Amino acid sequence: MTQNPWTREQSPGPQQQPQPGPGPQPDITPRGPSAPQHGVPAPAEDQRLPKFAIPAADTLWWVGVHGGSGETTMSVLLPGTRASNHRWPIPPPPVPTPVILVARTHGSGLRAAQRAAIEWASGVVQGVAVLGLVLISDAPGRLPRVLDDFADIVGGGVPRVWDIPWIEEWRRGEAPTPDNTPDEVFEVLESIYALRASNPADYPAPY
Repeated sequence: MTQNPWTREQSPGPQQQPQPGPGPQPDITPRGPSAPQHGVPAPAEDQRLPKFAIPAADTLWWVGVHGGSGETTMSVLLPGTRASNHRWPIPPPPVPTPVILVARTHGSGLRAAQRAAIEWASGVVQGVAVLGLVLISDAPGRLPRVLDDFADIVGGGVPRVWDIPWIEEWRRGEAPTPDNTPDEVFEVLESIYALRASNPADYPAPY
């Protein structure tokens, strides 16, 4: 994977001081299920994401679970990764490909994330290793309580959840750069980069 360009050290000031050594590594320990689970019923066919074949499990894919989810933005943020165009990328056996689900925090986005998480948990999506879910804020300010509670429920069905705040510059069409990216996003990207570098192809996935 390409060297991670999204580090705070790459935003030098006019009189940059020597950089300290590496800080604490991001916590990439799974908080939820890290593999499909027996007994989870698969969603109906018309509730599942499409699939497409890829030649090998050689990169991290962002699976946007609905239109406008932000999967393309995430692929721009972390070079060397790809957006799947709202589909499951399926490699040939035996190595699964790592994917991260992406959704907005509005009600329809969270429901789409829940359906995708259930689809993966049921075991009908063979050849993918879901590493977690990125939730991108759909509006400025705090989530309403009902959506915040629902997000917690949805997040309980995947290994990890990362939150991306509302970023007004991105809404205006500005390309994501270190200058217009808040610290919370740096932390998300550092965590995902560390996770990808930890050989996620070893994560269990059915084939």
